[in-house]
Amino acid sequence: MPAKKYIKSTSLVLVFLLVLGCKSKSPEPKTLFNPMLITAIELKKGLEEGKWTVREITETYLAQIDSLNTKGPQLHALISINPDALTIADSLDQLLKEGQLLGPLHGIPVIIKDNIESKDRMPTTAGSRALAENFVNRDSKLAEKLHKAGAILLAKANLSEWANFRGENSISGWSAMGGFTRNPYVISRNPCGSSSGSAVAVAAGMAPLAIGTETNGSIVCPSQANGVVGIKPTVGLVSGKGIIPIAHSQDVAGPIAKTVNDAALLLSVIAEADSSNPANFNNWPPEFWDWRHVESELLAGSPPLEGKRIGVYAPSGGSYPKVDSLFLAAQNDLKQLGAELVAVDEILPQGTNYASFQVMLFEYHQGLNAYFKSLGPESPIQSLEDLIAFNENDSIEMQYFGQEYLLMALARDSTYAKDYKINRDLMHRNSRELGIDLLMDSLKLDVIISPSGGPAWQIDPINGDHFLMSSSSPAAISGYPNLSTPMGSIMGLPVGLSIFGRVLEESKLIEIALHFEQMKSRREPPKFLNEDLSLKN
Repeated sequence: MPAKKYIKSTSLVLVFLLVLGCKSKSPEPKTLFNPMLITAIELKKGLEEGKWTVREITETYLAQIDSLNTKGPQLHALISINPDALTIADSLDQLLKEGQLLGPLHGIPVIIKDNIESKDRMPTTAGSRALAENFVNRDSKLAEKLHKAGAILLAKANLSEWANFRGENSISGWSAMGGFTRNPYVISRNPCGSSSGSAVAVAAGMAPLAIGTETNGSIVCPSQANGVVGIKPTVGLVSGKGIIPIAHSQDVAGPIAKTVNDAALLLSVIAEADSSNPANFNNWPPEFWDWRHVESELLAGSPPLEGKRIGVYAPSGGSYPKVDSLFLAAQNDLKQLGAELVAVDEILPQGTNYASFQVMLFEYHQGLNAYFKSLGPESPIQSLEDLIAFNENDSIEMQYFGQEYLLMALARDSTYAKDYKINRDLMHRNSRELGIDLLMDSLKLDVIISPSGGPAWQIDPINGDHFLMSSSSPAAISGYPNLSTPMGSIMGLPVGLSIFGRVLEESKLIEIALHFEQMKSRREPPKFLNEDLSLKN
């Protein structure tokens, strides 16, 4: 395990020195800020300086939600709103008056994906009507850490139902509970998923921070499609306790924010290595390893990325020239920052994706059944069989697509345990020793970059999703970290740059993403267009 080090970057120091002074200034009445633009770190500073109260912050975001979620462009980014948000805000204001600070997110609203449990008076539904009354009255480990840090869990975000692992020809961002989540840049466009509402909410200024979850692409894709920053951490760096699962070998929750610093701030709050080691890593640290302190060995006055070797992975193969053009511009920017770029071929050996899919099906069956049992005997859904039967008899659940993946998972019962272990070992070996690790060792790489995806496609309730491309699988299947940050836009639609690397090396991704972000402005806030810019000419 690498020694603990320290990042010599003023901006990153700001992120990780998470202490607010508690002053007794009287806040100016109704000091306004633009929720579309302000960052969590700026909100924290404003609280410290008495520019606004926690109540005023919360009221501003609730007003933004009211004007955008079911009114106006009707983004449908949220399924439920915390009815106690203002009461919680008042209590946090009172603590500030008394000189008490709960933690680094004191008074900062956070939206969590609606497959994450919390004690707040909002159900945990995974977007399914089968769990519409699932008021668990318990915190996931993640929600517990957010509450202790002083965050206000403002709302539960809409998502691709069951985190987009219910049926074929699915529609990202649609759930029976929340309807169609809309892309705030062009509302007829898909927000990607499955953490659709989390990314849309941050992009549209409904909260400064949000939590998504990913099994393969579910943080990275919606973040890039909505022009925000998303971090998919190393699997196990954030506890999965209290999160409705797909596959523990690949599932992980992570932050979504407008800036790299904000995302790093949120990750620093929720990170705590899971001692159960769900992704089956070798030499997994039994206690939380503080990945935040990694030294940059840059010389003073030199380009900030001098000495960094970055692998360039281009999965599109020239099929999408507009994306390739943005990616080439990003490479040139990284060169200007001092990095050395190295071309990378295919990362995953043949058969890796198939093995991952088989593992997901088996773990899905086991994980869902365990989750349903945890809800107690009064829950109407006690098993995967119950869920399948519910969907078949519901008037809304099956109107757009089926539940093929649930049926496949049902067939992967305990008799598949031996095949499961074979496939799990194969996917780990292929994606790690024979995949990312082999590639990075042989080329002496610090990180690998790739386009996160293509511009958002039109919402299509008849044919389902139309993904242009994706680079999420190597990091997702290996369980390694991946970060998506805005790279630019194509006809007003954002496209992201993915930066991924080795196990528990989040800090390397953050450092490179931070310099890339600070080099030039790449993100424009959404304009909630009704149609594509190209159709207006």
